Amino acid sequence: MPLKTLFLNPPSFEGFDGGAGSRWPSTREIESYWYPVWLCYPAGMLENSKLLDAPAHGVSIEQTVAMAKDYELLVLFTSSPGFHVDVRIANMMKDANPAMKVCFVGPPVTIEPDKTLDASPAIDFIVRREFDHQIVAYAKGTPLSELPGVSYRADGKNVHNPEGPVIENLDELPWVSKVYKRDLDFKRYNVPFLLNPYISFYTTRGCPAMCTFCLWPQTHSGHRWRLRSAKDIAAECQYALENFPGLKEIFFDDDTFNYRKARTLEVCAELKNLNFTWSCTSRVTTDYETLKAMKEAGARLLIVGYESGDEQILRNIKKGATIDMAKRFTENCHKLGLTVHGDFIIGLPGETRDTIRNTIDFAKKLDVETIQVSIAHAFPGTEFYDYAKKNNLVSIQMSDAEGHQLPNVIYPGILEKGEMVEWVERFYGEYYFRPKAAWRIVRKSLFDNHERKRLYKEAKDYLSLRAKRKKYVAAEKAGRLAAAERV
Repeated sequence: MPLKTLFLNPPSFEGFDGGAGSRWPSTREIESYWYPVWLCYPAGMLENSKLLDAPAHGVSIEQTVAMAKDYELLVLFTSSPGFHVDVRIANMMKDANPAMKVCFVGPPVTIEPDKTLDASPAIDFIVRREFDHQIVAYAKGTPLSELPGVSYRADGKNVHNPEGPVIENLDELPWVSKVYKRDLDFKRYNVPFLLNPYISFYTTRGCPAMCTFCLWPQTHSGHRWRLRSAKDIAAECQYALENFPGLKEIFFDDDTFNYRKARTLEVCAELKNLNFTWSCTSRVTTDYETLKAMKEAGARLLIVGYESGDEQILRNIKKGATIDMAKRFTENCHKLGLTVHGDFIIGLPGETRDTIRNTIDFAKKLDVETIQVSIAHAFPGTEFYDYAKKNNLVSIQMSDAEGHQLPNVIYPGILEKGEMVEWVERFYGEYYFRPKAAWRIVRKSLFDNHERKRLYKEAKDYLSLRAKRKKYVAAEKAGRLAAAERV
């Protein structure tokens, strides 16, 4: 009988969306939760396992620790911002059940395996990069020494097994939606720009794009692009539509869903037969014909990483896209009636006040339906982090005491910490307080009671965070003035 296993997306900060599915681990402006997709694959292969997504289900650290006595193996998906809290949870769970084995997985363990193992004797081993088959094999009795990609202690030393090959045949993996059905309450998952309730899963692994800041391809899933078959994707969609009453949308949460035209058209041909609403990630390199096929197959919204409105910054981060591409793509989306959620980042290499102004003006010209503005985070293991460290730009703290983003890359004399936070607020303010953008939001809630309630909650969340950011900016300015006076 396999070890009784608990797969854990751990609690940490209140409202923190951790690393098990979130591409940008943090406490966001508006509370939202992504599915812990990575943990679901091995959980789907072990019948006597349980998946606990503590943040989305409001499970506290104390309640999580109390579960330790019921399991023989704990698999915890950690993230860089929440790592110190995750170690504390592991210690507490080990104290509650010393016989339980503890494994950490996720990007931080791949980049710094020694640091992870040395963080606590409670951590028995880690699995670097993909961990699906290793966890299952260990739970069924395979020794750690025989498992590729595993790091553990032996004779007082850390041992790092060579990595094995990536999983090529994704169709042989279980459907994560079956684990959602078994262990999760799908109505607890909310993302403001998606139709809720929603579910999400991957149709690919890896990403061929070389964006220097992107965490997942550089640390976890790799750049080798591996694909599920169109029929397998459609079959899981059919299962989801039949097994989640009230489901409004399926989101394909790949690094980039429509990276290759021929493959996208093949998937769309299968999805079209199911007649349902779906959304996905997208690059601005996608042409009109592909977008049209997506729309006809039921696509509603695309999440698009525009990142910057400055051509040089796009080159600096190896985005593989241009401003003209972004404009043409957005025009095509609007022409077809596709909704766009645009992601922008402040603080990438080469950023100045002028380039931020260019990006804000660019965003307003694009006029997509919703936006997210993030502060550039240099996660360990990324090319962006190596650049920032080499140039002595890395600050230590990635988030505040509540898990909200703080600038961890600073540009002395060009952009200070407080100023970057201030620019984020200015970006949101200028974008959403335009009459056209404001009316777009208000119009949704006029005749829809659910939308009205959701908008009210989101407004409260955002205004609360805005007040905290203003305090942070004021404190940073005061600190700089005091330092200047001492000189």
